[in-house]
Amino acid sequence: MLQNTGKLAGYTVFITGASRGIGKAIALKAARDGANVVIAAKTADPHPKLPGTIYTAAAEIEAAGGKALPCIVDVRDEKQINDAVGKAVEKFGGIDILVNNASAINLTGTLETPMKKVDLMLGINLRGTYLTSKLCIPHLLKSKNPHILNLSPPLNLNPIWFKNHTAYTMAKYGMSMCVLGMAEEFKGSIAVNALWPKTGNDFPASLVQACLIGFGAEICRTVALQEQGDHAGVWYIDLKNDAGSAGSGEPPVKADVVMTLDSSDFIKMFGGKLKPTMAFMSGKLKIKGDMGLAMKLDKMMGMIKPKL
Repeated sequence: MLQNTGKLAGYTVFITGASRGIGKAIALKAARDGANVVIAAKTADPHPKLPGTIYTAAAEIEAAGGKALPCIVDVRDEKQINDAVGKAVEKFGGIDILVNNASAINLTGTLETPMKKVDLMLGINLRGTYLTSKLCIPHLLKSKNPHILNLSPPLNLNPIWFKNHTAYTMAKYGMSMCVLGMAEEFKGSIAVNALWPKTGNDFPASLVQACLIGFGAEICRTVALQEQGDHAGVWYIDLKNDAGSAGSGEPPVKADVVMTLDSSDFIKMFGGKLKPTMAFMSGKLKIKGDMGLAMKLDKMMGMIKPKL
């Protein structure tokens, strides 16, 4: 677990869908670092099957050391978002970080997916992310260190990610396209990134903390690769210190990101037969540390000519 640094103290984080799950985990981690947290979610009354409301989440955030503002928000409703943004600015003086976490999921095929579900996913995932970003951006532009973080996957047009649930993939990729477009549109003014956890159950809240507190920090480039299986071992790439180095065994300095995978997949990845992004999304590659740095590995691998 990443230690709390206090770098989020005084910053205001606006999180959609923060009454439970990943959204609340992000909120609590930010709260422990001293952030003001706006809980923008629909659940105001207890759900018969799902625990947590915006008010119970607010109580947990306050207990964790942060300041909370619970707001009833359906991200499909422009007025509700506008009202929440206004309340956040009035209470905390502005918005520094937006986390677009609210999402709807329905993993069914085209014939099995009712249009009501399609509209829900497109309305929350795509339209809701775009709309919430649009309404927060004027305030983010006034922040000294503004960020938008979308919980969405890497854009990958391999049919495998579409064939079983086209509607859901379209909706989630819409969130990713918001990242792609807004990152370029507001380049130099707002940092816009995506984070795609493997599952909700094993989601590392510290990873989000790293994304949020990493702004303004030194760019780190030390990567450790841990190989498991028949030929277990550790290899490292150090592009940060002196002239750089690479080798086997523990790295000479603490690694900024650690990647773990099976020995057979290790060989495939370095042989150009397995892309790091595909390995990560399929669960073959596990990553701890600087996710932004880890994602650059895919580009680096593309520059390596297979020799295996």
